[in-house]
Amino acid sequence: MNDNKKSIYSALAANLLIALTKFIAGAFTNSSSMISEGIHSTVDTANQLLILYGLKRSRKTADQTHPFGYGKELYFWSFVVSILIFGLGGALSIFQGISHMREPEIMKDPLLNYIVLILSLIFEGTSFIIALKGFNKTRNGMRWWDAIIKSKDPSSFLVVFEDGAAVAGLVIVMVLMGLSHSLQIPELDGLASVLVGLLLVFVSFILARESRSLLMGEGIAPETRQKIAQLIEKDATVLKTKNILSTYQSPEEVVLMLIIDFQDHLDTEEITEAIRRIRTEIKDEFKFVHYVIIQPE
Repeated sequence: MNDNKKSIYSALAANLLIALTKFIAGAFTNSSSMISEGIHSTVDTANQLLILYGLKRSRKTADQTHPFGYGKELYFWSFVVSILIFGLGGALSIFQGISHMREPEIMKDPLLNYIVLILSLIFEGTSFIIALKGFNKTRNGMRWWDAIIKSKDPSSFLVVFEDGAAVAGLVIVMVLMGLSHSLQIPELDGLASVLVGLLLVFVSFILARESRSLLMGEGIAPETRQKIAQLIEKDATVLKTKNILSTYQSPEEVVLMLIIDFQDHLDTEEITEAIRRIRTEIKDEFKFVHYVIIQPE
């Protein structure tokens, strides 16, 4: 979690530094793509603030109204971030680009734009590398896509996606802006805005998909359920694990409900002792399981 916060703070600092310079450069040179990049950086800055707020809210201690804690606050704010990327980042950039393509303006000397873009690439690239290192620590050798799908902490991959999209967007803008100026085709500058917008829309869909799944009560992976069932059925008092229900309350907290078929000859005291023993073994083996509810069948 500390590595995630480090990557978020680095991304926040980078976006805050370059958003204003992009807007100034875009205004001076009549560059639609630079204005879109300014919008992109502004949205990213707001997103990192929201994720930090979500992380803070998710650590609130449980109370009577939220007996399992506030862990899902992180999933809610991650979903809000995905909506912002889609609406304020992607859709606005596409609109800006289409408007510029319909009513193109000849770009002035793009030197200022190139200076800003190169500096932005350095800042965004540095932030991306920091986020990448943090994410690599959490994926434990898994393939990238598998690690994203299996991750229960949106903050671990959100900054990677945002910074990756930012770096890709900067490259797109640099290439098309250069072609637009050298070939005197101002529509290419608007096309760069559209492509950046489409890139952000793609990123927003991936983030929304993962955040929505966790917010709606995603449970533990099938292989983890199988391991828990095997652990339970090693106990001499258990005939069969009938059902395993689970939900992530936060990236580090799972609520687990087990329906277990015990041996018929057991009395109430023996079943109670077996439940206590099984609960302790599961918590010792699976540190992310904080709550274990066992229902004898």
